[in-house]
Amino acid sequence: MSTNHNALSKSRVAGSLTQKLRDSFCSFLHVNVVAALIKAGLTRCTGEVWGRCFDWLLNTGSPLFKMTTRLLCRWARLFPRCPQAATASARLQTSTVHQTEAMCQMSLSWIRPSARHLCQSSELARMEETTTLPYEQTQLVRLVEKASTPEEVLQLWAEHGGSAGDAARCLVQLNLRVMEKGGKGILKDPRCESMLETVHSQVSSVWNGSLVGLLRALTMLGVPCDAPLLCSIQNEVLWRIRRLTYRHLAYLMDWVAFQQRRGYENEALTTALLKQLELRWTELCDSRTVSILMGRASLFTPSLMDKLEDKALELAESFSAEDIRRVAFALASQNRRAVPLLRALSYHLNQKPSFELKTPLLLDIAYVYGKLNFHQTQVLQRIAAELLPRLSELSSLDVTRCAKSLAFLKWLHLPMFEGFAQHYVSNSENYSTLQVCNLLMSFAKLNFQLGKGEEFYQKVHKALEGSFQNLEPFLKTDVVWSLCVLNQANPYYISSVAQYDFLKKLTGGTVDRTETYRLKLLHISASAQLEPLGITTESPTVLLPAPQPKVEVSTPLQSSLHTALQSLTNGRTQALRTAVKTIYGWTIDGELMVDSENKPIDLENLKAPHLPGGGGRDALPAGARRIAFVAWEFPNFCLKSKDLLGRFAMQKRHLQLAGFIVVEVPYFEWLELKSDWQKVAYLKDKLGKAVAEDMAK
Repeated sequence: MSTNHNALSKSRVAGSLTQKLRDSFCSFLHVNVVAALIKAGLTRCTGEVWGRCFDWLLNTGSPLFKMTTRLLCRWARLFPRCPQAATASARLQTSTVHQTEAMCQMSLSWIRPSARHLCQSSELARMEETTTLPYEQTQLVRLVEKASTPEEVLQLWAEHGGSAGDAARCLVQLNLRVMEKGGKGILKDPRCESMLETVHSQVSSVWNGSLVGLLRALTMLGVPCDAPLLCSIQNEVLWRIRRLTYRHLAYLMDWVAFQQRRGYENEALTTALLKQLELRWTELCDSRTVSILMGRASLFTPSLMDKLEDKALELAESFSAEDIRRVAFALASQNRRAVPLLRALSYHLNQKPSFELKTPLLLDIAYVYGKLNFHQTQVLQRIAAELLPRLSELSSLDVTRCAKSLAFLKWLHLPMFEGFAQHYVSNSENYSTLQVCNLLMSFAKLNFQLGKGEEFYQKVHKALEGSFQNLEPFLKTDVVWSLCVLNQANPYYISSVAQYDFLKKLTGGTVDRTETYRLKLLHISASAQLEPLGITTESPTVLLPAPQPKVEVSTPLQSSLHTALQSLTNGRTQALRTAVKTIYGWTIDGELMVDSENKPIDLENLKAPHLPGGGGRDALPAGARRIAFVAWEFPNFCLKSKDLLGRFAMQKRHLQLAGFIVVEVPYFEWLELKSDWQKVAYLKDKLGKAVAEDMAK
C-alpha cells in the first residue's frame, strides 16, 4: 500500500508540475503574441483582436499581468493612433484597484506620445512629431490664446479657473503678452499667484510641452532661480526626460544655456539632458530644432557637434534664412570651419530668391565668412548688392563691422568701401574712436585709396586728435601702421610710437605677436626715413632688439625663384643674395646689382645701407643699379584680383624709395612657366623691362 501511495503522490506532483509548466509556456506564448501584435503595428489591429487581448490580460494572474503591463508601457506611445486601444483601455478601468494602479503609469503616457523612437527612421520621427495631440483644448485655453493683454489673461483665469495644465498654458501666454505689452509686478497679482499655486500643487499632471515652455516663461516673468516652483518643475522634467521629444530637449537646452548665462545651473538636469541629446541624435528631423541646438554649440561635445553638422547638412534645403544665420553664426562662434556645410548654406542662401535678406542677416553672414576665412564670391556679391541701397540706414557699428569682415576676406568692393567712407563723412559724430580705428585698419589692409579723400581724412585726424594718446599700445601701433599704408601718417603719429618707452609696452603676449608688432614698428620707422614726412627718428636697429633666430621655410615659389636666379648669375654666389632681411622690416627674395648693360656684378664689397651691418666699403660703380626680386604669393593679393594688399603695396613703395628697382614675380605668371630655361628667360625679360621703365622716369 505504501508503495502504491508513494507512486500516486509522485504521479500527482508530476501532473501538477506539468500543468504549471504548460500554463507558464502558454502565458509566455501569450506575452510574445501581444508583443508581436504591438510590433506589427497597433493601427492594424482590429477591435476584436484588442478585445481578446485585454480580456485575456484581465483574467491572468498578478505576476503575468505586471509583466505584460511593463511590455505595453514600452509601446504606449503608439496607442493614441489606435482607436481600438482606447476602447479596450476603458475596459481596464473597471478592473480591480490593484490592476488600475499597475496600469497608472501606462495610462499617463497615453496623455501625450513620447518620441523615444525604437525605430531610428527619420520618417517615423517626423510622423510622430506631427501627430495631433490626443487631448482637446479646453475653452479657457482657446480664450487665453486670443487674449491681447496680460490683464485679459488674468481675468480669464479668474473667471474660469482650471487644471494645472490649463494654468501652465495660461502662464506661457501671460509671458508672451507681457513681452509684447509690458507689465510690472505681474507676479504679485493674486490671480497670477493662483495660477502658480495650481501648477505647484499638480505639477505631475502638466503635459510635457507645457512643462518645458513653463520653465522659460517663469524665468522671463522674473521667478527666482531657487524658487520652490522652479525647482519642482526641474525635478519633474528630470524624471520625464526620457519621454520628452527631441524638440522639447532642444528647447530645454536653450533654457539651460540661458540659465547658465545668469550664473545658475542645475548640474543633474544639464548632465541628463546632454546625455539624451547625445544618445538620441538620430531623432532629429526638423531644421528648427537643428538650428536651436547649433546655437548652443559651446555646451556640446565635439562628437555631438559633428553629428549636428551632419544633420544640418542633410536638412539644409529646408532651412529658412533665419536658420541659416543661426547655424552659420554657431559655426563662427566655435571657429568650426565646416566647409561642406558652409557651401550648402551658401548655395541655398544664394539660390532662393524668396528669402527676405534683412540687414542683420547680411551682416552676420559677412561676419561668419570673415571669421572662418570662407570665400563665396556669389554670396558676397549678393550681400553687396543688397547692402548698397541701405547704407544710409546702417549705424556706425554696422558699417565698421561689415568693413572689417570684408577686410578679413581680402575682398575689395570699391562701391561698398566708397559708401563706407561717405557714410563716415556724413555721420562722423556718431562714430566712436574705436570704430574710426577699425575703419582705418580695414581700408589699410585692402589698400583702399580714396580718390578724393581730403574731407574723409580731415575728419579722421580730428576724431583722433583728442583720444589718440589714450589708445591701448597695440591698437595705437595698428592705427599708425595703417596711416602709413594709406600715406596719411604725420610726425605726430610716428613720434608717439617711435620711442623706447613705448616699445616696452609691446613686449607682452606671445612670441609671434611680439614679432609681428616689432615688424610693424620697423615699417613705421621706414616710412619716417624714406618718405618726405619732415621727421627724423633713431635707427630701427637701435630702437628694437634683434629678433630671435628661427628657421624659416621657403615656399615653392621662393625656392624655384632662388634656383632660377642662381642660373641667371651663372652660379656666382658673390653676385646674388637671397632671403635678404632689411632694416626696414621687409624681406627681399633676391638681390642683384647690374651694370649699365644689365649684367650682374659682385656685390659683396659694395655698400648696402639697407642691411643691418651696412654692407662693404666700396661705393657703387657708375651706372650700377640695385635690383630687388620679390615673389608675390596668392595670399598677397585681394580676392579675385591682381591688386596687392596694403602691406605688400607699402613694401613695394619702401623698396623703391630705398633705391631698388623692384622686379615683381607674381604666382599667376610664374606657375605658367614649365622649364628652367623659360623661368630664366622670364626673369631676364622682367629685369630688362623694369630697368627701361626706371630709365624712362
